This record gives sequence, structure tokens and C-alpha cells, in this order.
Amino acid sequence: MIKALITEKINEVAPYMDSHVIDYLKQGKTETFEEFEGYYLFAFDWYDVLTDNNDLSKLTAYCDSENVFFFCEDERALNMVNRALPSEQTGNEVLHRFFFTLLREDIDDLDRLEAEITDAEDLAISGNDTRSYLDNIVRFRKELIRRKRYYEQLSDIFENLKIDDEKVLSHDAKRHFAILQNRAEKLCSNVLTLRDYVTQMREACQAQVDIEQNQLMKFFTVITALFLPLTLLVGWYGMNFTNMPELTWKYGYACVIGFSILICTVMVLWFKKKKWF
Repeated sequence: MIKALITEKINEVAPYMDSHVIDYLKQGKTETFEEFEGYYLFAFDWYDVLTDNNDLSKLTAYCDSENVFFFCEDERALNMVNRALPSEQTGNEVLHRFFFTLLREDIDDLDRLEAEITDAEDLAISGNDTRSYLDNIVRFRKELIRRKRYYEQLSDIFENLKIDDEKVLSHDAKRHFAILQNRAEKLCSNVLTLRDYVTQMREACQAQVDIEQNQLMKFFTVITALFLPLTLLVGWYGMNFTNMPELTWKYGYACVIGFSILICTVMVLWFKKKKWF
């Protein structure tokens, strides 16, 4: 028997399962994969990678030699399971077909995400919207972390089903799960590659911010150094001396102005020669 239902309605299939399974599932203690004598229980947090909905839905499955039951946390997960289940449902062969359908479009969606990340980087290079760029990096990192956990759970499930210690699955089913495990590992590897890429983007952005800050500090340092001699002159002539010859000289004021301009000109030429600005 093949059936998908909301977890609260688990009693509908109670006659087809071990008597201890109902209480076990109601306690919500199901791990990623558990094997018992003659049947398997496994669970994962389903993440709909094809939509913008970031909510996780817990999906638990029971599998023995004749029956496969999916217990869904909400209606959204239930609709997904019903769509993914093949129309011709026969025995536990339905499991690998369900997971194959579940992962069928994920590689294309990862390509779409990679293109989105690349476009965000190109926009950051051509523009000055650093705040938006950093927000995108945070969003990409959260998305990739969710996907990494999702594919790691599936890979663990596929590995255990491939081994099939309880001899519940057919030889062909185990072979199919070996293929699915390779696919899940490849998807996880692609996610890790994208995560490293996003990390490099963040480091490059931070380096650019540091360069801009250094340029700003350099500018203020040059301005400070440029006006430091003038500040000395102001302090000098601001002293309360009455016998300074420049104060009574007819051209004293003009001379101080000219001397200040000369100092600024010499320092600007010196800074340019040293390529300080």
C-alpha cells in the first residue's frame, strides 16, 4: 500500500504498520534514518528549492517490503508528495521514483542561483550600492546553508537505503538509490562550491570597503599635513608680541600670504611626486 497523509491522521494506516510505530512517530523522535526489523523509518526537513518559500516542512516515511507511507507536517508538503508520487504505484519501488522526481529540477535551480549570484557580483562591480550587495551576500549564504543541510539529509537516507541491511528493497531499488546518493552528493558539492564563491565575494567586498576607507584616511592625512605649516604660522603670529618687525612692515601681510601659498604649492608638488594623492 502506498499512501501520503498528514501526520495527525496516522491512525488511518495503523493496521499496516508495526504496533510500536504509531507511538514512536507521535512522540516526534524520528531521526534522519532508523532501521528496525523488517522496516525503515526516516525523516527529513523538506525544503522547496523551486519557490521563494523558505519554510521547512518535516516529512517522515515508513517503508517495509510491501508498504510505503509518507507522513507530512502540513498541506504544502502533502501536495508535494502527491505530485511527486508516480501514477503507477507498486511496492517500495515507488520510493526511488519519488526521490528522483523530488530532485529532478534541483540541478537546474542551482544553475539559476549561480547565475543570480554572478549577476549580483557584476552589479556590485559596476555600481556603488555596497549595502544592497552585502544584503544579497547574507541572503545567498542563508539559502546555501539551508540547501546544504537538505542535501546532506537526503544523502544520508540514500546511503542507508542503498545498503538495505533489513533486506526490504529489491536489487534494482538499491542500485537506484546508489545513483540518487551520487546525485545528492553532487548537489551538495555544488552548494559548497557556491558557498565558497559567496564567501570570496564577501571578502572581496570587505577588501574594497577597506581600500575606500584607507583612501579617505589618506586624503584627510594629506589635508592635515598640508595645513600644518599654516597652523604654525597662525600660532606664531597669534602670540602677543608687539615688537615683531613684520607687524610694522608695509608688505608684511602680503609676504605672509605669499609665503603660505608657496608652502602649500611646494607640499602639493612633493605629495604628487611621492604619489600620495
